[in-house]
Amino acid sequence: MVRREETLLKMFPEEIRKRIVKIPEWFEQVQEIRLRTGGPLLIQYGNREFFVRSDGGGLCREQREAYLVSQKQIRETLEHMASYSLYAFEEEIRQGYLTIPGGHRIGIAGKTIVQSGEIRSMKFLSFLNIRLAHEVLGCADEVLPYLFDHDQGKRKLCNAMILSPPRCGKTTLLRDLVRQISDGSSQIEGMTVGLVDERSEIASCYQGVPQNDVGIRTDVLDACPKAHGMMMLIRTMAPQVVAVDEIGSRMDMEAVEYAMNCGCRVIATVHGNGMEDIRKKPVLDRMIQEKWFDRYLILKHTITDGMTARVCDAEGNPIGRASLTVRAG
Repeated sequence: MVRREETLLKMFPEEIRKRIVKIPEWFEQVQEIRLRTGGPLLIQYGNREFFVRSDGGGLCREQREAYLVSQKQIRETLEHMASYSLYAFEEEIRQGYLTIPGGHRIGIAGKTIVQSGEIRSMKFLSFLNIRLAHEVLGCADEVLPYLFDHDQGKRKLCNAMILSPPRCGKTTLLRDLVRQISDGSSQIEGMTVGLVDERSEIASCYQGVPQNDVGIRTDVLDACPKAHGMMMLIRTMAPQVVAVDEIGSRMDMEAVEYAMNCGCRVIATVHGNGMEDIRKKPVLDRMIQEKWFDRYLILKHTITDGMTARVCDAEGNPIGRASLTVRAG
């Protein structure tokens, strides 16, 4: 079986490929690879940004030592990623990203073509952001027990929200929670999960097939707007649990409320540094005041403790703390 890293490497032109492979543990440690026409080859490595050296490979912090990317290399990279059929990915390009085998997501920027106020396509593609798909199986082990309450002698899954700033691993944690809830274990019975993956980051579907392990009882709506997706899954797939990433709009909250009123458990994420942060947003404040969610998982990264999740009840009072390993490296 071809490994994920080999599939990804084949997408790059030779001059870029041979430099990337010289980075120690490149696939395990690299989170993003950025290509810009005429700009330095940039790597997000172990949660720090580095340039890739021009003299054969490796990492450096000095821009003058960095390898510069050409327009031709960006075009070749895109052609490889789209299997030389960019026109077949016109809809994805219009939305600004591609998902390739292995579940890696490619952000695209260039000149947009706008008609009647809507983006119809994009040309002169000159900027790529390759976000590597990393699974961390088992990262939710310490968190999962906090998400169940006992109700009439049975364990009942709580409605849960994950809060964190960007790059703290909330999507990775959500993915593993979905997997474990879907598969079940000797302690919990597996549940049917409806997953709305608007940006193809959780299941990382390629041509409709999840590239990440999201569990045996999980149904995925890929590249579908969150609010519409939640409604569709409830009406068509009868999920016991609905999972969704990065809610925040009024439509999202209406769909979450609809799901809960239909008897579904909801697990969602939102950008924020803590309870006080999301209380400042009127749409989310109502959710807190009315206690829609039974549990809040607030992710933090500290020098001393690494990545941790502070677990709070429906009123925002701390009830536990768990250690996590949720990011690449």
